[in-house]
Amino acid sequence: MRLKILTWHIHGSYLYYLTQAPHDFYLPVKPDKPEGYGGRLGGFPWGENVHDIPAEEVKHQQFDCILFQSRRNYVEDQYDILSEAQRELPRLYLEHDPPREQPTDTEHWVDDPETLLVHVTHFNRLMWQNNRTPTCVVEHGVVVPDDVPYTGELPRGIVVANGLRKRGRRLGADVFEQVRRSIPLDLVGMDAESLGGIGEVTHLQLPAFEARYRFYFHPVRYTSLGLAVCEAMMLGMPIVGLATTELATVIENNVSGFVDTNVDALIDRMQMLLEHPEEAHRLSKGAKEQARLRFGIDRFVRDWNAAFEQAMDLKASCSPSASLPEETEPNRPPILGGTEPDRITVSQS
Repeated sequence: MRLKILTWHIHGSYLYYLTQAPHDFYLPVKPDKPEGYGGRLGGFPWGENVHDIPAEEVKHQQFDCILFQSRRNYVEDQYDILSEAQRELPRLYLEHDPPREQPTDTEHWVDDPETLLVHVTHFNRLMWQNNRTPTCVVEHGVVVPDDVPYTGELPRGIVVANGLRKRGRRLGADVFEQVRRSIPLDLVGMDAESLGGIGEVTHLQLPAFEARYRFYFHPVRYTSLGLAVCEAMMLGMPIVGLATTELATVIENNVSGFVDTNVDALIDRMQMLLEHPEEAHRLSKGAKEQARLRFGIDRFVRDWNAAFEQAMDLKASCSPSASLPEETEPNRPPILGGTEPDRITVSQS
């Protein structure tokens, strides 16, 4: 069944891949484009199934379900732009990140047996305290151009990260600085220039730009699995990174790249790839094969279709009289308090 889905523009790359699903997606917009209200921002070849809608018109539109993507969407935006009837529609919350405040004991702000909480990695679902909320995992799905081959001709590594200097140790800014004292690295992303990097490269230009580099380096200590990593693997780029969060389950050592918690050991591996391009090309085949098996867009779309169906069934099976005792008021999240992971709407992840 083709659905009409309201969601917000939070992460550009993810939203683009999500809209490959065969549904109509409506993005609320405001004139000054505050967080979440940018709509069909440039840099992506949006399909005809993606529609901008003025925020003040949302309550007059019919939808089949609501997809929240940030804490602000859930605790503020829904009460600002949705009608009372729309707030009773089937709903999903897409959680892009692992918990920030405390990695093992942070309770998610969604505590609702009628909302489906969708995590993007199994690590994230494991770490969040999900309360009463039913959960599922939809791993990333990506697309790269078929006509962009990995060449690895540049004897350098590339790092793709937005705001690396500002986001500091969590994204491994210090690890990046440590490694580039020994290994030639180029940094791409928002504010990359502040660390001596190249700057932004659009989502459409990035595949051809990075496929020339010998390897992709991921210095991140603690975030969700980056879409840029999956895209690089799909191109056939060997991945070198820290064996933390979900990346430890994605990269197989000496098959698709190298992961370790010992930075010195990673530096040795990167130096080997610079000196032996044939080894990089061998790992390229493993990276591409793993990406095709795990991060194909067709599997991603199937999983999201199943999630939407689960959310619809969940709402249908949870009538107000059955979901809560009569004397208990429905749980609403607090408007204030807590810190949500930072959100950046960008071309790269």
